[in-house]
Amino acid sequence: QVQLVESGGGVVQAGGSLRLSCTGFQMHFDIYDIRWYRQAPGNERDLVASITADSVPTYADSVKGRFTISRDNAKNTVYLQMSSLKFEETAVYYCNAHYLMASGTTYDYWGQGTQVTVSS
Repeated sequence: QVQLVESGGGVVQAGGSLRLSCTGFQMHFDIYDIRWYRQAPGNERDLVASITADSVPTYADSVKGRFTISRDNAKNTVYLQMSSLKFEETAVYYCNAHYLMASGTTYDYWGQGTQVTVSS
């Protein structure tokens, strides 16, 4: 059964850093685009960063220059290095694996989320 597992969340002071990990199990991890989303209470789930199967990263404007996404396919893992964290970035961070076939069929898998709390 395909599974995504996030880890690395925790409590950090504003201005601090955390590194999140997203590890895939029972899947051809290297063909998936991997995305990080976050959702604060009462808010929608927002895209934070993504990395394609070819390791091309993209970032939300709000995190550019502070967050770095990377992948290690040998470990079936994508990392999100977060620095200069802000109080308002407190949220549950979710990992998503996305694959689009030539036929148009898509495969999407989600992790269970990891809590990031930024204290002021």
